[in-house]
Amino acid sequence: MNGIRVLLIDDEVDYTATLGKRLGRRGFSIRTVGGGAEALAALDAEEAEVVLLDIKMAGMDGIKTLQEIKRRHPAVEVIMLTAHANTDIVISSLAMGAFDYLLKPVNLDELAAKIEDGAMRRKHNLELGAR
Repeated sequence: MNGIRVLLIDDEVDYTATLGKRLGRRGFSIRTVGGGAEALAALDAEEAEVVLLDIKMAGMDGIKTLQEIKRRHPAVEVIMLTAHANTDIVISSLAMGAFDYLLKPVNLDELAAKIEDGAMRRKHNLELGAR
């Protein structure tokens, strides 16, 4: 599945640059932003199919960003990324509509598969809504 539009949101600039390049080489269309407010503006301008969202960010954290994304763009599938395995935060993000979560550093094959799964789920949900 190539050309899936992915928005990568993380305040670690080096991490987003590296991960974005690696995913781009796999055929994904990647846009990177450094925070929640910037992510919402990017989604308002051009909706992504899948969002990769860091939980721990300065300013607007990943949980608040997730809430706003799901409020404004409910069809977008969000995969939470975290370096800290906090079960309560993971459970609450899934309850708020996140598609899945992965621990950093992510396995690129696993991440690519999750992105493809998220894009297929989004497409399926949009088709169901059109009926």
